Amino acid sequence: MPRAGIKSRYRRALRQHGEPVLLRRVTGTGANQPQMRWELRGWVQGYQPHDLIGGIVQGDRKVILLAEDVIRAQIGLPITTGDSLIVRGRQLAIGSVDDSTHRDGTELVAFELKVTG
Repeated sequence: MPRAGIKSRYRRALRQHGEPVLLRRVTGTGANQPQMRWELRGWVQGYQPHDLIGGIVQGDRKVILLAEDVIRAQIGLPITTGDSLIVRGRQLAIGSVDDSTHRDGTELVAFELKVTG
């Protein structure tokens, strides 16, 4: 399938299943740390019982973010475990960032974040 087709499938899935999320980044040290927030659309999913292995525990979630949305928002890459995600008003810690699973060849289509909290 051509790359445009794969990207459009992801876009359609995010439009149907996604919701607004905020990626939050705090930089610096001290009392007046600069904070940046970017609103994105993310597909928030719980893990299935058979997925609960290794570092994944009940209550963790995975969130799919389109790479083109992250780039369009001018978020400095990489997204790290020092960043956090706000979902439905609740701040969640980013436990891992997968930028390998959702690729079309060498092109990154989507990030998959494991979030907890």
